Formats: sequence, C-alpha cells, structure tokens
Amino acid sequence: MTTTSINTQHIQAMDSAHFLHPFTDFKDLNTRGARVITEAKDIYVWDSEGRRMLDAMSGLWCVNVGYGRKELADAAQAQMMQLPYYNSFFQTTNVPAATLAAKLASLAPTVGDRSFEHVFYSSSGSESNDSNVRMVRRYWDLLGQPERKVIIGRVNGYHGSTMAGASLGGMSGMHAQGDLPIPNITHIEQPYYFEKALPGESSDAFGIRAAGWLEQKILEIGPEKVAAFIGEPVQGAGGVIIPPDTYWPEIQRIVDKYGILLVSDEVICAFGRVGHWFAYEKFGYKPDLVTFAKAITSGYIPLGGVMVGNRVAKVLIEQGGEFNHGYTYSGHPVACAVALANLEIMERENLVGRVRDDVGPYLAQQFAGLSSHPLVGVAETCGLMAGLVLVKDKASKTPFPSELEVGMRCRAHCFANGLIMRAVGDRMIIAPPLTITHAQIDELMALIHKVLDLTLADARAAAWMD
Repeated sequence: MTTTSINTQHIQAMDSAHFLHPFTDFKDLNTRGARVITEAKDIYVWDSEGRRMLDAMSGLWCVNVGYGRKELADAAQAQMMQLPYYNSFFQTTNVPAATLAAKLASLAPTVGDRSFEHVFYSSSGSESNDSNVRMVRRYWDLLGQPERKVIIGRVNGYHGSTMAGASLGGMSGMHAQGDLPIPNITHIEQPYYFEKALPGESSDAFGIRAAGWLEQKILEIGPEKVAAFIGEPVQGAGGVIIPPDTYWPEIQRIVDKYGILLVSDEVICAFGRVGHWFAYEKFGYKPDLVTFAKAITSGYIPLGGVMVGNRVAKVLIEQGGEFNHGYTYSGHPVACAVALANLEIMERENLVGRVRDDVGPYLAQQFAGLSSHPLVGVAETCGLMAGLVLVKDKASKTPFPSELEVGMRCRAHCFANGLIMRAVGDRMIIAPPLTITHAQIDELMALIHKVLDLTLADARAAAWMD
C-alpha cells in the first residue's frame, strides 16, 4: 500500500493541534498521538506506518460491503455531477431520495398489522433518534393525548450522542455530562443474561422477567403518560448484548397491552448484520418506527433515517398540520445515490443470505470454541456480531476489578498484532464486514486466540489470577 509518503508525526501534530475527536480524553490523546489510517481494502485497513490490520469492527459497525467498492465511488461522482445537492424543504424532492424511499419500503418486511411505506431522512443515527422523539410526541399530540410524553429506554442502551439520543440511551458516563437525560425519558435494566440472571434461571425465564421490567416501569409512571419504548434488537455499543428468544415477543405483548409505540433502533442491526434486512423480523416483533443509518451506505457517506410504520404515518399524514422538524441534508441526493448502489451490491452478492446461512453460522461455530479459554466467561454471536467476556474466574463468573482495565489491555494487544477488536469494559466485541470469507474468519479467530493468550500471560504475570 502507498503509505511511505505519509509523514506520520506531521499528521499527528496537526491532529493534536486542531482536531477534537469524539469520545476521547483529549489530554490523553495529545500525549500519545492518534493512529493515522491511510488506506483500506476488503476487510483490512493500513496505517501510515504500513501496518495492516484486520478490521473486525467494520469501521464503526458500518462497512458492510467492505472497503474499496468502486461502484459506490462511481455513484457518488455521477450524482455530484448531475445534482450534488438540493434541499427537501418547500415541497421539493429529488430522484435518488424518492427512489431510495421506495426501495426501503420494498425491503422492510410487513409483520402482523405493521407495514413500512414511508421514510424520514437524516444524516445519522443520532439525528434519527432525535426525529423519533419529535415524531412520537407529534403522534400523540395529534391523537389528542399530549400527556403521553415519556419514552422508556434501557440501561446501557445506545441511541446516539445528541442531547435527545444520549438521553434515550442509558450510558451513565454520557448522562454524567450535560445534565442528561432530558425530561420525560427514563430507563429500565438491560436483558443481560450473563450478568443479571438469577442462580439456576433459564435463558427463556430470564427473558420474560427482563421484559417484565418494562411493564413495571409503565405502571410506575402511569400508562396514560407513556409514549413509547425504544430498544436495540441487539445492544451494540453496550457490548453485543443478545437478548433471550423470549424477550422481544414479551416486550411486544406489553406495549400492545398498554397501547404505547415501539421504536426499534437498528442503526447497527439493519441491512444484514443479523442475517435479515431488518432485525425486527428475526426477533419476532412489530415496531412502529425503525431507526437506520451506518450500513445503509456501508459508511461511505453519511445517511440516516426512520422507517415510519403505517400506524404512525397514517396519523401524521391524515391529521395534517406542518411537522416542524427536519435537516438541511434530509434526503441528500448524493447520499441516497450511494445508498442505492450499496443496496444493489448487497442484493447482487446475496450478503444478507450469506450472513444468515453461511458466514454467520460459521463464525458462530468458530467463536463458540473461545468459551474454553481460561479468560473467557461466555462467547456468543448473532449473525456477524459477537462478544466475549473476560473474567478472573470462569466457574464463579468473577470479573476483574474495573480499575485493572483488562479489556483495554486486551485491545492494546489487538492493535499491536494487526486486529481491530473493540473493548466495552471487559467485553471484547466484533462486527466484521459481511463480505468476510471462511478463510478470513479463520484468520480472525487465530488473531483473537493470540491476543487472549497474551492478555492471559499479562494477568498471570501480574498475579491477577490464581
């Protein structure tokens, strides 16, 4: 790769002097210098020193079709030359935005009495979830129930980092900054079986009990005040928390019982990540709103939005009145053109089916073998998402003291050995591109085994384990 002409120190100096990074300790980064990524191809990225790394996180959960797809660059270039931008305000549309909306409506499965014929565009998942708050409250206002304002999320859920998105999410570190959550947003516990199950409790029983926390919260608040429940099908940034099979059907029963809206945040899970175009189909529930972003363009250009279910769309359209909400880049023609090209690749190469029937099961088979490693408390997958927990003692599930930052030590070994794997506390997680092959999964697993062994050696040398 052509990295030799890059002056790493010069780029790092400019970065330190001028670029404030997201989710970063600025002081800490300025002491070490940022890693400079210069090129990417297939499932690999290269830094400015020429080191190749297997990107097991698809950038940030998004590069589903892999790096270096000329079709996406060509789609962007062609659209930029024809219509690089025009807004969607003032009763105006453009060809890619309208075409993509129709395409998304054709891909979103109808489940029960829920169908998705309408799309509201944004530029990110965070913006999309802000739009959900506005749309949910507008819906209840139009129905003459303005007292229904409370939206319930989950502890350790992630719905973005804007004021509304961070409030909907349940990340304590985010709530500690900025006086969050904003009013009328509250949370229930996450369905994390490994951590929350009672002794001897089955996964199915736990799923029912965990869903029951929503009903308890609804009754505590008062059903007449609750507008919606929002959740990720599988919690991504929270550590790939995969709910028991019983969880989502019971959530559906509860929201139906109290007549509240259900928002499925699929910014990570949609577009093939779990082996379906949309994850609500896999988990057996019928949301009213579906948040999307990231993989809609495989991260090549920013685009997000909300699939608006028929129940909500009918009220918003038939009741009339201006919806005073939107963005400069809603339905951006270049982003929508890239999305259409991206979806064409996914269909042509049957990437969704591959995840469901081929590489997803193969990863599950290989990843399960990690459960025997002395450091691993549990290893689990869902499609091409996977997570494992680093523990001090497997039998008792005893965690390491948080101040040891064992997960971060493991991540450091990952980077040093050509692997990009994310640490969420002491959970190590992956979500590789959907184009990954069996041979590349084998390569990935060999790297994971290596970094686990190196981390185990550190833990034993420091006497953190018996």
